[in-house]
Amino acid sequence: MKTKIKYILGVFFVLLLAIASCTEETYTLGDLTAPSNIVIDVEILGKTATLPNGDGSGDVKFNITGDGILGMKIDYDANDAVNFVNIPTGKVTKKYTTLGLNTYRVTVLAYGSGGTSTNVTKDITVRSDFTPNPAIVTNLTNNASKTWVVDKSVAGHFGVGPWNANSVTPEWWAASINEKVNCCNCFYTATFTFAKVAATGTFSLTVASPDGAFTKTGALAGGLPGIPASGSEGCYAYAGGTSAFSFVPSSTAVSASAPSTKVAIQLAGVNTYIGYGALQKEYEIMVSTPTYMYLRIQGTETGNAWYLKLIPKP
Repeated sequence: MKTKIKYILGVFFVLLLAIASCTEETYTLGDLTAPSNIVIDVEILGKTATLPNGDGSGDVKFNITGDGILGMKIDYDANDAVNFVNIPTGKVTKKYTTLGLNTYRVTVLAYGSGGTSTNVTKDITVRSDFTPNPAIVTNLTNNASKTWVVDKSVAGHFGVGPWNANSVTPEWWAASINEKVNCCNCFYTATFTFAKVAATGTFSLTVASPDGAFTKTGALAGGLPGIPASGSEGCYAYAGGTSAFSFVPSSTAVSASAPSTKVAIQLAGVNTYIGYGALQKEYEIMVSTPTYMYLRIQGTETGNAWYLKLIPKP
C-alpha cells in the first residue's frame, strides 16, 4: 500500500512540474533610454587669462560625463577623417599638433541601453607651438631639397606592430629584402621630395609615383585622390601630388625612453603620402640621420602601426 501511495505521489509531482514548465513567462526589456545630460569638460593645459588657448603644448584633457552612459567614443577633430576611439573611463588627454591657433570640433558618441546613443559636439581652440631640432630639418631636406625612397635592400623596410605606447617595433611582421617587388613594385619606385622654402620657413612634400601608389582602398588610403573604394593592398593609379607639411611634436605618446625623436611629419591635405598611403597623416620620426630615416605611422586598420625605412634616392 505504501509503495502504491509513493507511486501516486511521484506521478503527481511529475505532472505538477510538467504543468509548471508549460506556464508562459513574460519578459520585459525595460525602457530604452538614450544617454542624456552629456557634458564635455575641457582643460586646455597652460590656459590663463593671457594665454586663453593654452601654453602652446597642444595638450588638452577631456572629461566626459552624463546619465545612462554604458560606453563612449570620441572623435577629436571633425575636420579630418572620422576616427572615433574608445574612452572607457570618460577621461583622456589629447595632444593637438597642428601648428598655430586652430579650432577643432570634438564629437562624443555615448551609448546607452539597447544600443541607443547620443552624440554631442564641442568646438575648442588650441594653440600649438613647436620648433624641431635643426639637425632633423637638415637631415630631411638638406636645407633646400632632398628626395627619399623606401629602402628595399634591407630587411624590415616595411613592418607592422601594435599601435600603443609600449611597442615601437614591427613585432607582428617585417618585410624581407625586396619583399614587394613582384606584387607591388610601386612601393620602391615612388619618390618623396622634401623641400624647405628658405624665404618663408615653410616646408613641402612632392610625391612622384609613376607606377601607382602603394596602399589599400579609398577609405583606408587617407583620402588619396583616385584610389578606388574597395580593393586589397596593391599599386593604384596615382597622379602624384604636392602638399605642405609641418614638423610637430609626436602625438603617439610613446614612453620617454623609447627610441624616437618625438618629432613627427604632419602632412597637410590628402593628396600626398610617405611610402604607404595610410589613413592618418602624421609620420613619427623614430630615427633621423643624413642617410637613413625610420618612420612610424598609425596603420589603415585600427590598432596597427606601420614602420618604414627610407634612404636618399641613389
